[in-house]
Amino acid sequence: MISSKQLISENNEKRKLLNKENEKYYGDLLLYIRLQMRLSEQQSEELLMELLDHLIEGQSEGKTAQQIFGDNPKKYADEIISELPNERPGHIFSFIAYLAFNLISWLLIIRGAVTFVFSFFKHVDETVYIVKSGLSTILFIVSIGAIIWYLFFLVRKTLFNERSSKRKDAIKAGWLVQDFSLSIF
Repeated sequence: MISSKQLISENNEKRKLLNKENEKYYGDLLLYIRLQMRLSEQQSEELLMELLDHLIEGQSEGKTAQQIFGDNPKKYADEIISELPNERPGHIFSFIAYLAFNLISWLLIIRGAVTFVFSFFKHVDETVYIVKSGLSTILFIVSIGAIIWYLFFLVRKTLFNERSSKRKDAIKAGWLVQDFSLSIF
């Protein structure tokens, strides 16, 4: 069995064989399916590889992605997604916990580096208030989660939508992240 990382790598290489129109169509399908965090990663990547192989074969026969998969890619993707199994809840929880602990570790490393540098110039109070620090960390992680959810929402909303203003959505996302980063520092 090929691992999902190998499938992703192979998928990236094979996508280079698609023409511009088919690549756009497939790219939207790929993003839409990968953004469904509740789905089994392995099953999703195997399905994406099958879709890509089918599209490459059809393209070699002169067909477009719309002729192969239909004019409504979102509906097609939703039908496919309904057939895929969900990821085990334990796997999702461990992934989120990994991300949270990774984020906390980077925050602690940055805090330590800043404290170390500032200690050369003035006295730094190294007292850590557990409750205040814990609440700040929880609020920070929840805020990051909300931002990530909103960014995923924006991406899903703009996929398959030709009338969507990508520039306007990019400005919204940039404003949100910039506003959040200014409120932290």
